[in-house]
Amino acid sequence: MDALVALVKSHPGPWVLLFAALFKLLHGLLRKLPTPKVVLRNDFQLWKWRNLSMSIVHSLLTGTWAISSALIWPETISDIHRHHTSLSYLLVCISTGYFVEDAFDIIHSGYSLASWEFLLHHALVISSFLYTLYTHLYVAAAVITLFVEVNSVTLHMRLLLKVAGATSSTIYDVVKVINICTFVVFRLTAHFYLSWYLACNYSKLENANFFACCLTIMNIMILVYFYRLIRSDFLRHTGRSGHAAQNGKLVSKKFLTD
Repeated sequence: MDALVALVKSHPGPWVLLFAALFKLLHGLLRKLPTPKVVLRNDFQLWKWRNLSMSIVHSLLTGTWAISSALIWPETISDIHRHHTSLSYLLVCISTGYFVEDAFDIIHSGYSLASWEFLLHHALVISSFLYTLYTHLYVAAAVITLFVEVNSVTLHMRLLLKVAGATSSTIYDVVKVINICTFVVFRLTAHFYLSWYLACNYSKLENANFFACCLTIMNIMILVYFYRLIRSDFLRHTGRSGHAAQNGKLVSKKFLTD
């Protein structure tokens, strides 16, 4: 493992592209899985279903990996600047490959304008992770950001249920509650901690301005998404079952929540 990671560290760029290609291959394999008939009626919904299915695979892998890394090596939390292990570095490299593949999938799909928020998010993550991979700094910080993937599992499950028209089901009601809980515990808490750490150590950190800018933008996006989730799942009382049947003209602000 150490020998492999040493090779990855020497040329991280090509390895990111290799992992992106592997995710692309996996994306193709997922297309062969059964798809609900209601999803097949609309090109946008079909693409959305396949894209979210791929996202769940990434979230299950990286979310579990990130949490495990923090539990095994507590330094991941206490020293987000310089601490990293071979496994945590490899995790960041693999995850960067996914975000590259997903960005290309969004652009190639023809729905990039409707998904501009995702492209902005991916651009921030990819640029931050590439800096981490080339400098070997902030690897632990990148691992902490991947805590949010625990929430992404329920977030994407919720969206798949919406696309499939299952918003009136009991499982949807359960998932939406778990989703809000994991959003607070893993997404909001992770970003709050990173923001606090950056503010407390601002003068001692390399390129703090760049990371402060990235974190600020993502923090704003996360708070907006949190509001939309609350409004969509807990403040609406009518018309819930109709959202899953919306056509491909959905705007980006509804991609994550509706």
